[in-house]
Amino acid sequence: MTTILLTGFEPFAGDATNPSGDAVNAVAAGWRGPERLVVEVLPVAFDEAAVRLRALIADHRPDIVVATGLAGGRSHVTPERVAINLADARIPDNDGAQPVDLPVVSGGPAAHFATIPVKAIAAAVADAGIPSAVSHSAGTFVCNHVMFTALDAATPGVRAGFVHVPYAREDAPEGAPALPLADIARALEIAVRTCVEVADDLSTPAGALH
Repeated sequence: MTTILLTGFEPFAGDATNPSGDAVNAVAAGWRGPERLVVEVLPVAFDEAAVRLRALIADHRPDIVVATGLAGGRSHVTPERVAINLADARIPDNDGAQPVDLPVVSGGPAAHFATIPVKAIAAAVADAGIPSAVSHSAGTFVCNHVMFTALDAATPGVRAGFVHVPYAREDAPEGAPALPLADIARALEIAVRTCVEVADDLSTPAGALH
């Protein structure tokens, strides 16, 4: 049986909620398989999130890892194409840690590319009427840290990647781009299903000029 690990994050930076954590729990509540879905809400903490994710991968041996997190300024659901081997925190994490110019994995490569079909995910989510686009930067905070860790920890044949989501409209700060939480959860379900069903990513333009 195919096993999928789907993760979100707890609230951080003073927010009362985190749509990524809420959405993965909503996906779990409505999951009908046939694949085995393992869902976890990770701490927004560099060290603890990485340790917890590696343990989850070791314990459950997933075939697919889809980590998710909040990108508060974005209006689209954005599957990430690249994770860089850099932790450079503009704000402290929930444990008070604020690494600056440190590697995610000492001695690791400069970057890892997602092995989930990011272009196909963006297209499938958009086809469902939910704004979506490929992103080429997961930042340098805990989201990027988790994406890089997932790809570093994944054994050959395991597909791994990361999807950023906007604020949920129900809890978004005033004026912030947002989508209904139900749409965010639906987008993540589509992302997971696309990972299961699509072997080779689309060969269509999804680059950026800047």
